[in-house]
Amino acid sequence: MGRISAQVSLYPLRQPDIGPAIREVVRVLHDHGLAVQYGAMSTLAWGEASEVFGALEEAFTGACRDGDTVMTVTFSNACPLPGSA
Repeated sequence: MGRISAQVSLYPLRQPDIGPAIREVVRVLHDHGLAVQYGAMSTLAWGEASEVFGALEEAFTGACRDGDTVMTVTFSNACPLPGSA
């Protein structure tokens, strides 16, 4: 499939502190070496499809350790990659 982009938003539910779940997602994306752009409402990540899917699965699993969590993701193989516009 090649390189894809993903727009990710994480919503920790009913947790006294949402920071640990969000920091876990940031850590996983960083550890997988994805190109990442962090925003106030969502995060954009780019990379090889298998790496992006694997990183997001690991990130969601890690975020769920702290409690109930919703993650929304939009994937695209058509959006410009960083530096290609």
